[in-house]
Amino acid sequence: MIRVLSLAAALAVLPLTSALASDPQTEAERAIEAASEAFEARMEAFGERAEAISADETLSDDERETRIKTLWAEYAPEVGRFTAEISRHAGAIAQQALADIDVEALVADALNDPEVQSAVRAGHGMATNGAWASNDPEHMQTYGLVAQYALDQAADAVTAAEAEAPASDE
Repeated sequence: MIRVLSLAAALAVLPLTSALASDPQTEAERAIEAASEAFEARMEAFGERAEAISADETLSDDERETRIKTLWAEYAPEVGRFTAEISRHAGAIAQQALADIDVEALVADALNDPEVQSAVRAGHGMATNGAWASNDPEHMQTYGLVAQYALDQAADAVTAAEAEAPASDE
């Protein structure tokens, strides 16, 4: 039944996709629209048949589940074909959509934002002035001590866990 609900959700989204491509201008958009219409028709047929099986009072729950699984096996390849068709044409549609976008202008506009500039300056300051950017031997020794402390704590935790664990290997 979960699959039926999932397909119902997919069918609910399909008209939106068709509406967005209501004025197909390219071959890819026309192919996607045709594939969407065919897929929608097949999934509506699946839904009707699955509902009929679900409503059949003469069947046990196990029989209903088995029949719906059998029905799904008949329709599952449709999902694969539809996905393949959409994937085949998605690149062309994305390329067309991106052709009208000036990425350099978007990046320049974003980098001119005062908040972004402030964050970049702060990040640059931290990277150049931070202790981790220093080759000072004292800093290196401190980092080594911190790392050794963390390793010792982990080793102590493992030793304690082993001591508390029952001796089931014996």
